[in-house]
Amino acid sequence: VPVGPRQNLPRIVLKGIFQGSKVVRGPDWDWGNQDGGEGKIGKVVDIRGWDTESGRSVSSVTWSNGTTNVYRMGHKGKVDLKYITDSAGGYYYKDHLPKLGEHVELPRQESADGHSFQHNDRVKCLLEVDILRQMQDGHGGWNPKMAEYIGRTGTVHRITDRGDVRVQYSNNIRWTFHSGALTKVDTFAVGDIVRVMDDLETVKRFQAGHGEWTDSMAPALGQIGKVLKVYGDGDLRVGVGGQTWTFNPACVTTAQPGEVDANLMTTDNTNDSASSVISVLEKLLSQSTDQDNPGRIVLEAAHGNAAKVRDLVQKYPEKVDVMNQGKTALQVAAHQGHIEVPEVAKLLLSKGANVNLLNASTCSALHIAVNKGFTEVVRALCEYNCNVNLQDSYGDTPLHDGIAKDYRDIIEILTEVPNIDFTQLNNRGFNLLHHAALKGNKPATEKILARARQLVDVKKEDGFAALHLAALNNHKEVAEVLIREGRCEINVRNNRNQTPLQLSVTQGHTGMVQVLVTEGCDVNAEDEDGDTAMHVALCRQELATTMASREGETSSLYANLQTSGLLGSSDLNVGAAIACFLAQDGADINYTNYKGRTPLDLVTHGRIIQMVKSFSEKFRGSHLQSEGTAVLRRVHTTPNTMTNLLLPVSVGPAECLVCSELSLLIQFSPCQHIVVCEECSVRMKKCIKCQVSITKKMRHDNTEVESSSTAEPPDQRKLLEQLQSRYKQMEERITCPICIDNQIKLVFQCGHGSCLECSIALKACPICRQNIRERIQIFV
Repeated sequence: VPVGPRQNLPRIVLKGIFQGSKVVRGPDWDWGNQDGGEGKIGKVVDIRGWDTESGRSVSSVTWSNGTTNVYRMGHKGKVDLKYITDSAGGYYYKDHLPKLGEHVELPRQESADGHSFQHNDRVKCLLEVDILRQMQDGHGGWNPKMAEYIGRTGTVHRITDRGDVRVQYSNNIRWTFHSGALTKVDTFAVGDIVRVMDDLETVKRFQAGHGEWTDSMAPALGQIGKVLKVYGDGDLRVGVGGQTWTFNPACVTTAQPGEVDANLMTTDNTNDSASSVISVLEKLLSQSTDQDNPGRIVLEAAHGNAAKVRDLVQKYPEKVDVMNQGKTALQVAAHQGHIEVPEVAKLLLSKGANVNLLNASTCSALHIAVNKGFTEVVRALCEYNCNVNLQDSYGDTPLHDGIAKDYRDIIEILTEVPNIDFTQLNNRGFNLLHHAALKGNKPATEKILARARQLVDVKKEDGFAALHLAALNNHKEVAEVLIREGRCEINVRNNRNQTPLQLSVTQGHTGMVQVLVTEGCDVNAEDEDGDTAMHVALCRQELATTMASREGETSSLYANLQTSGLLGSSDLNVGAAIACFLAQDGADINYTNYKGRTPLDLVTHGRIIQMVKSFSEKFRGSHLQSEGTAVLRRVHTTPNTMTNLLLPVSVGPAECLVCSELSLLIQFSPCQHIVVCEECSVRMKKCIKCQVSITKKMRHDNTEVESSSTAEPPDQRKLLEQLQSRYKQMEERITCPICIDNQIKLVFQCGHGSCLECSIALKACPICRQNIRERIQIFV
């Protein structure tokens, strides 16, 4: 938008709801008592955009009861908050504001490398996390999960009205990025002819984490090469002038047809190109004129020249850890893919190379070898007692990296190292078991559990355990390992009181739902809002709009439902299919959440309601038949509602929760909990487990236990009234007759008195009106 100069223009402080503001419920509040009740005050901790909207369409608020949630501040035209104390949000110039109703043509957005974006362009974010977080302010906002997508290739889905870029990744996840944070990348295949960028500093920056940079790569800058290999992470192995290098795809572009024949150096003229490469590298390393400069150790290690490395190390034994461009010879050897590299690495280690030195990117040689998948180099480094617990700039250990890339041989080597610390956390708070569950790495999960089963229920700061992560990401095999081999708590709760079952339902993972229900999870567990898994299945819009397929993952769930004979040819959405499955496995269709709504209250389609009821009746009927002596159990729900479930009641002796004696326990009504013995139950008025008021206490033979009488005998009542009267008289005697609040602390010569505060202004006794001559302080 073209604007005039700001000089001498008035700068106005922008005030309103910004970070630090104190707020209460606003005009569009629709969130019950999340704030703790009407009039409760909260503090704004963050302002950001929602999806592709402006940078401040929602705000995060922490309330006085300790809860934090996100509320609308313009999202879909709704405002949930109003401030009682405003905050400053920067400045603005009135003369520079756009005029209402006047169309402004936004400039075309360009990428970090100056290329304009179009739909379906392939792009990458190559920035560091801290820089990206700052750039995202006002451009789609920042989400910590975006860090996982740094360096990953995505496709431009669309350009927003603000000029930000909406990028879609292979797992159908979309993020909105600042256009300047993205770099357009080409898609390459083996055999493609490419040109390497000639900007040294840009290439060095792009190579970080993508093959790294060595001075020996300098002659390849600006040259034509051929793609020899495409790695799984997108990095390219490019042949240039008889040498091969690993490049970030952002460092190369497709060569124009007219320049290929004239500039391409093929492997046929290796001798000439090799001599030119060596001459250039000698110039780069020529801090002395000696051809056997110690810095050449790094160069020769990069080439995999074991014989030359041996000669140089013998000549300069104290220089075995000399650095070139922030890297030692051992780190370069761990990075390069030559056949001779394991031999070079072993040679350097045998000569005393420091195996734990970190490069400029805080990566050790082991980190580098793991990321490149060089199993033999990893084995050699472990044999020389390298520190397998070193962390890189992201807090990841080498095993974190091996799990992410699923290098199974490397995982096996690292998990068998005696001093490995499985509790090590990365910057996102993931220990190694969390990371394996997140990535769905079953072999790594098994290896870790074999040595550190105590981690199976350890939680992150947000309360997520390994089973939560596996359930949320639909890693069924990992979940089965955690449950069966790790013997984890299947109903473990996160900070929002969610179980793994509830998380799997939120994502529509039907296969995972079946696994958890089969393994015996609680289908009626409620989250922080009182919602059960069935509430979630029937209320989430994403599940209601996605039709369940009769093929793939949902096929087994459909087959399970079809055996009931109740489904017929009806088509169900994913949410309804999960609800029917849960109903036939005992989920309570009348369970009310904290808003007083049952799962069926959330459904508007009569056919789905009837179908869920049918599956629920099927469960009740099957239990009536299989449990001939089943007892009707009433389960308390919130708020103050009951629902009937048929479950068998144990009649054998059990341990009392109060006295710990083994005896026949008493059943409370209406909650139906059986937790204490008869002796302990006599004086109880509320269930000690759920705090519901007790109406009846039943023995196992259906006879009622008489509660201790709450009525008091007449003589006791009379005595109590006398004591209360005496106490009141005593209190009146020691209370100041003037303020009737404080106790008498000062007595006059007449015998009357008052409190210290009232006595200051007195000249005569307030009772007998005698002039006050003496004031005596008393201590009661």
